[in-house]
Amino acid sequence: MASPRPALLRPRFWLLLLRLLLLRLLLLQLVLGSDLGRSTELAFTVEPSDEIVVPEQSVVLGCRAEGTPPVRVTWRKNGVELPESSHALVLANGSLLLPNFRPEQGTGPSDEGDYDCVAQNRFGLVVSRKARIQAATMSDFHVHPQATVGEEGGVARFQCQIHGLPKPLILWEKNHIPIDTRNDRYTLLPKGVLQITGLRAEDSGIFHCVASNIASVRVSRGASLTVSGSGSSAYKEPTILVGPENLTLTVHQTAVLECVATGNPRPIVSWSRLDGRPIGVEGIQVLGTGNLIISDVTVQHSGVYVCAANRPGTRVRRTAQGRLVVQAPAEFIQHPQSISRPAGTTAMFTCQAQGEPPPHVTWLKNGQVLGPGGHVRLRNNNSTLTISGIGPEDEAIYQCVAENSAGSSQASARLTVLWAEGLPGPPRDVRAVSVSATSVRVSWSEPLLNTKEIIGYVLHIRKAADPPELEYQEAVSKSTFQQLVSDLEPSTSYSFYIKAYTPRGASLASVPTLASTLGEVPAPPPLSIRVLSSSSAQLLWEQPPKLTQRDGGFKLFYRPASQALFTGPIVLPGTLTAYNITQLDPTEVYEVKLLAYNQHGDGNATVRFVSLRGASERTALSPPCDCRKDETSNKTSATGIIIGIHIGVTCIIFCVLFLMFGYRGRLLQCKDVEDQLSPPQGPRNQRDLGILALNGMGQGDRGRLNGDEKRLDLNELEQLFPLSLGSGQQGSRLVLEPGSPAPCDETQLSTLPPDELSILEEQITEMSCLAAGIPPQQDEVPSPSPTNEG
Repeated sequence: MASPRPALLRPRFWLLLLRLLLLRLLLLQLVLGSDLGRSTELAFTVEPSDEIVVPEQSVVLGCRAEGTPPVRVTWRKNGVELPESSHALVLANGSLLLPNFRPEQGTGPSDEGDYDCVAQNRFGLVVSRKARIQAATMSDFHVHPQATVGEEGGVARFQCQIHGLPKPLILWEKNHIPIDTRNDRYTLLPKGVLQITGLRAEDSGIFHCVASNIASVRVSRGASLTVSGSGSSAYKEPTILVGPENLTLTVHQTAVLECVATGNPRPIVSWSRLDGRPIGVEGIQVLGTGNLIISDVTVQHSGVYVCAANRPGTRVRRTAQGRLVVQAPAEFIQHPQSISRPAGTTAMFTCQAQGEPPPHVTWLKNGQVLGPGGHVRLRNNNSTLTISGIGPEDEAIYQCVAENSAGSSQASARLTVLWAEGLPGPPRDVRAVSVSATSVRVSWSEPLLNTKEIIGYVLHIRKAADPPELEYQEAVSKSTFQQLVSDLEPSTSYSFYIKAYTPRGASLASVPTLASTLGEVPAPPPLSIRVLSSSSAQLLWEQPPKLTQRDGGFKLFYRPASQALFTGPIVLPGTLTAYNITQLDPTEVYEVKLLAYNQHGDGNATVRFVSLRGASERTALSPPCDCRKDETSNKTSATGIIIGIHIGVTCIIFCVLFLMFGYRGRLLQCKDVEDQLSPPQGPRNQRDLGILALNGMGQGDRGRLNGDEKRLDLNELEQLFPLSLGSGQQGSRLVLEPGSPAPCDETQLSTLPPDELSILEEQITEMSCLAAGIPPQQDEVPSPSPTNEG
């Protein structure tokens, strides 16, 4: 007999289990209702939009929010909560009904304004975008069409202008009959312009402008068009009658750039961008004979557009230009994200938006504007929100609102602060006391609750003027309730707060306390002393740092070393760097003290000793200087230097002239180089005798010459070196007696070849004699001075 199967293997057991699970899911769905599967984040699924409403008609402003129930929706008008009444009803889905719209009329109640809806649950509050509600209106025409006369084949243009909300639709009538827009010669522009090209006689008539919107219908005054006979065939320069206007539009609107040109022959109208970029073809069309239409404009369409009227077949053209500005409402490229952070840490939200013009970003906390301050910091043009040291009070819904002239947008995120059970409370009785210019002592008391698990404290320090992210921390043991903070800056305010730490987390931060470091006194000034005389000395010093000229200065003390009392203090201004002490005793040694002070007190003094005895002895031994003599000596020295410079320059000039003249004399004296280089055979003529004499021939050599008095004719030398003949000077001839002694007792042999002889050798011979210590002969003729003759 087979044993029965276990219950887990029976099909009926699994079927019963499946039914129980399905029943449980059904009950869960019934309990949660429509919230099953819905996001718990509070956010809007429908937001109100701008509306233009006809007076005394009803309007519904949509608003729908989702999130953890219950969600309560209210409305605000112009930032003020809108009470529910018969004129403003909040529907069950959160929308607002205005059953009888009241336009703004004087001082009476009005429904026009900026509306936003507010959704709130237990986690926080969010605010929708603003919706502007306006009454539909229609003004009178402020520009009526004007009568026009044109030639056949020419161009006629009518224009009317009117304001209205919404923007009126403008149509045209001819003789009270709507114009047939299928006629290619008739062009109707949305801004209220009618263009007629290729005029014909049947185009004559009365034209009216008809404007209409949901508020009203207006008809302008009539304007006549008269078409004259056939136009002249004479040449006419291209002319632009109407060029494009400057336009400011929002994305997705249509831009109409008008250009009407005339001329004979009819000009060709073309368009281009001033920046050279292509206009493109998508969404671009030319309406009529030259109007540029851009549908569904984008920010990239912004620019300056140039209309050109070109004469066919030539380069003759006329241009006109207009600027198109396309704005884009703010939209987010990065939404803030909901985050959860432990208490005491830092939370950061980032939201980036784009638009044209660039949008301004504002942050809200539970619907209230959040500005920087305390532990809240805004950076990067408000795109980054940082909250440091978060606590339970920071748990909220934060919204980023981006807004510009084209529209606004909002995005939200929630901050959840995680809090562990059993954490200690914040440290108490935090005090900070300045100890010096660079240190502060901080003390505190332990928390009241849950102190057994404390493992230590962390002291948070920052300059009071710095943002929270620049703070730094110092760890302190659990048994220490004070900390000396050093390496601070003098005269600076600091902020301090304490947190207690356990293995499970940190406590809330203590109440911050402020303390300022003491001011720093100036350093000792560098001091030197200069003895002026036997009874006076000069003190010289430099200004130390930390000394302000307005609140500081110097104090001077001095005394003879043998005495106990100082003379002083002598208070000196902070701008002074020297001071003279007079009426001193030359037999004493003096002690001098100089210190700097500022608004924080006196600094340390610099001490120097000076003796005047040496100065008195030097004064007795050294006579007083004759200043006038020194001045004369200085002048004489300067005069000698100037004279020396002139003599040096003159010598250089003389040397150059002598070299030049010697070279010329050599050419005149040397007739036969070979004869001069051969061994001497005795003088052949007076010229050779002169050459021998100039070469220092001895007495014996001269005795071998003819016994008669030989004279050297210097006619040739005088031509090269003219002698300056004055009173008391010898003639122009150099006489060499046969028995006369040589200018020098020793024979001077020239190292120059015979063809290099000149009167300069006589000077060399004289210089050689002087160098040898032999005085020259008294009857020696001085060397001729060179002149400036060639």
